[in-house]
Amino acid sequence: MRERKSRVSFKEMMRLTLRGFGVWRRENPRLLLSVLICGVVCALTPYVDIWLLARLIDEIAGGRDPQRLTIYVLTLMSTTAVLSLLCAGLTRWKNVQLTCLWHTQNKVFAQKLLSMDFADMDDSHVQELRSRIWQNTDSGGWGLYKLIYSFDAIIRSVMSIISAILLTASLFILPVKAGSGRLTILNHPVFILLIIAVMFGVTFAAPLLSVKAGSYWVKYADENQLGNRLFGFWLGNLGNDRSKALDVRIYRQDILSRNNLKKHNPFIPTSKLAKAARGPMGGYQALSGAVSQIFVGAAYIFVCLKALGGAFGVGSIVQYVSAIIALSGGLSTLLEALGDLRNNTSFLRTVFDFLDMPNKMEQGDMAVSQNSDKGYEIEFRNVSFKYPGQENYALRNISLTFHAGQRLAVVGMNGSGKTTFIKLLCRLYDPTEGEILLNGTDIRKYSYHEYMQLFSVVFQDFKLLSFELGQNVAGSMSVDLDKAEQCLRDAGFGTRFDKLCAGLATILYKDFDEKGVTVSGGEAQKIALARALYKDAPFIILDEPTAALDPIAEFEVFSRMNQMIGERSAVFISHRLSSCRFCNDIAVFHEGRLIQRGSHDVLVSDISGMYYRLWSAQAQYYDCFSWE
Repeated sequence: MRERKSRVSFKEMMRLTLRGFGVWRRENPRLLLSVLICGVVCALTPYVDIWLLARLIDEIAGGRDPQRLTIYVLTLMSTTAVLSLLCAGLTRWKNVQLTCLWHTQNKVFAQKLLSMDFADMDDSHVQELRSRIWQNTDSGGWGLYKLIYSFDAIIRSVMSIISAILLTASLFILPVKAGSGRLTILNHPVFILLIIAVMFGVTFAAPLLSVKAGSYWVKYADENQLGNRLFGFWLGNLGNDRSKALDVRIYRQDILSRNNLKKHNPFIPTSKLAKAARGPMGGYQALSGAVSQIFVGAAYIFVCLKALGGAFGVGSIVQYVSAIIALSGGLSTLLEALGDLRNNTSFLRTVFDFLDMPNKMEQGDMAVSQNSDKGYEIEFRNVSFKYPGQENYALRNISLTFHAGQRLAVVGMNGSGKTTFIKLLCRLYDPTEGEILLNGTDIRKYSYHEYMQLFSVVFQDFKLLSFELGQNVAGSMSVDLDKAEQCLRDAGFGTRFDKLCAGLATILYKDFDEKGVTVSGGEAQKIALARALYKDAPFIILDEPTAALDPIAEFEVFSRMNQMIGERSAVFISHRLSSCRFCNDIAVFHEGRLIQRGSHDVLVSDISGMYYRLWSAQAQYYDCFSWE
């Protein structure tokens, strides 16, 4: 991708990294605090032990004063016990906060999705950004995730470096005794500077090589994302999604696993990442480990030579060797963490490309109630619309008006623009051309939230949640029990409701409760209809509300449709034209245009019209019912 191929500047790295920390601080300040305190205490603990142990060994090798030995032993034991308990408690606190990491990140992105314009949320580019963010997190913990673990590493390494410097400073100050022969060269300032330079050079080389190895994750991120997505879809989505279970078992879906997955799978030996791991990526990592061991050897030699020259005792050998190795490890960890932050910058770009997407829909502030004394009238005035990135219009030059209490049926063949018409009516999209008016005022001037409250909708692809039946009907955790039950009965769910032992407290599906009830497609559609009735909005919109019902159940629903809707306005989309009989106005769409409008009797009498053709094709199946 373009953003990952461009160079990352230090300024950009710091800007995006600090902004990412700002997200975590806002969403879960205890998380950063727990990582900070735990890192400080747990990083200092081993150095306290090293210093006390060195003093104890010096005393054993030297004066062997029983009283002093007792003090050192008791101090070492008590200090180790207290610090270990404190570190364990802080680690548990940090781990508790870390368990929220995934959910907190998911909350950040979910809030953005819920707050952005539906037109953007429905855009394939946004979905691609969203998918890339999750693939980056899943494949290597990149993005916002990486910041927390890098922060932990930085805190620990900085404290380790400070502590190690304090413990090793005297190593370079204490001189070798004058009678030590050639070892006195270790006292020369130039030699000391040379040793320090070599140690720091080796210390810096190891993490830089490791960071270079890690850069291959960035280089092959696109392939990893696609492969991880296919792998997750094949093993996770197809295997776990019960809505696809029948098709998977009948057709096996072998195409995905044998072709695409084999071609793009990052987890197989022939993938680019695997080849890099066997080649330069693995080479850099191996060199990093080898250089680290060279440093350890050099540290041992230098400390032992100074001890041999009488600069310090055996106890200090333990202190200096442990501290130098810890200093090297701390510097390496710090540089690796900073290198990870640099590599992570390209992934943070994707995160903030998503989070920074602006809402382009106009948000008015006019109250809907200001202009509703005589009810509501909606007018489409020369409205045309095409979806983002599409050249062809989904709707073209639509003009129609419908009033309070009116029953409007919208019919037409697949792809004629019926559902798009509803999306524009509910202001999920704004027209590309023309305008939509509510009581003579452009709907863009109204408060968006208030305008949305005018509509109760049953979409064609509606969803029920694995919560209580009553909560599904109310669309809320709080439920008016009497109202919810009445809405279910009005929607034709009464017979099934009477068989439910827990009534409105019945859990739907088994995602969260093994005693959950699985409802059929037709029953789910009735629950969705009850949800629309429960909202009690001025306009009720039904997009194929009886598609999953058999003809008899459909007849029962429509026979009391007028009673259910009452004085509310209704917009009705259906392929079953028999449902249009209860509507006093019918709009016929074809290829994105409004080509006919009128009552059923008027439209069916025009034998050359589209409505007559559609009605004639279906009428034979409904001759046994009377819709009057």
